[in-house]
Amino acid sequence: MSRPIRLIVNPSSGGGRTLQALPEVQRALDDLGLEHEVRTTRDLEHGRELARGALEAGQIAVTFSGDGLIGAVAGVLAGHPDACLGILPGGRGNDLARVLGIPRDDLAAACRVLRDGSRRPLDVGMVADRPFVGIASFGFDSDANRIANLAPAWLGQGVYAYAALRALGGWRPARFVIEADDRPPREVTAYSVGLANASTYGGGMRAAPHAELDDGRLDLVIVHDMPKRRFLTHVLPRVFSGTHVDLPEVEEQKVHTALVRADRPFTVYADGDPIGELPCDFSVRRHALQVLAPAERAA
Repeated sequence: MSRPIRLIVNPSSGGGRTLQALPEVQRALDDLGLEHEVRTTRDLEHGRELARGALEAGQIAVTFSGDGLIGAVAGVLAGHPDACLGILPGGRGNDLARVLGIPRDDLAAACRVLRDGSRRPLDVGMVADRPFVGIASFGFDSDANRIANLAPAWLGQGVYAYAALRALGGWRPARFVIEADDRPPREVTAYSVGLANASTYGGGMRAAPHAELDDGRLDLVIVHDMPKRRFLTHVLPRVFSGTHVDLPEVEEQKVHTALVRADRPFTVYADGDPIGELPCDFSVRRHALQVLAPAERAA
């Protein structure tokens, strides 16, 4: 990679640990001979502004953050033929880095991907006009995400299990009406519905194990209604291996578009952040941009 880097840093990612690790990242980039400048974000909209500035300056936009900022930056870069996204894992979950094979516990090795990695195509999911790179979900997931985002930082990746258990106590099943592609509307009673561009969320939960980042489709995953005890003992433990989709109560299919509404309000969360409210349209932009990945994992 010969173009200079604009390193877009979310200083609050990882409970502030990202900002603490920034000097280590800068030393690694210097050692690799990668020209770079550092810009810290105030919020996601400011992150988008910084990404637009990278485009205008002919720089590679590299996020050092969690997945939320990655999704915001990817939305700005999408559709620009020369745009390329770089990722350094700086959040609690780092799920897109996980799927791409970018080292999550070795920042120096992650920096080497920026120099030695290969470009691979990346689809970008859309919730109405808002972009995401991972999984957009709602229902039980809305409650769990809200709790996780309010939880103390010291919980680390344990926040996702904590949030799921807290959400389960007050959960009551919801009815969703789903119109996928050109199929007739169907009503389901379910815990959660997800539309996945990537296979994992929540720090490694393989909620959509068959999702691909570059196939031009979203994986629609429905966790149908069941007793809470079965959800707790059968679904939640198997999400980390992705084998929950083998259960009769879990359904998955590939779709290009979907319209979903529910019998009560739900916030749609994607990449760890609230991104919309039901009813909502979902779609995907195939090969919207390029992302730097380890050469052996690149398409």
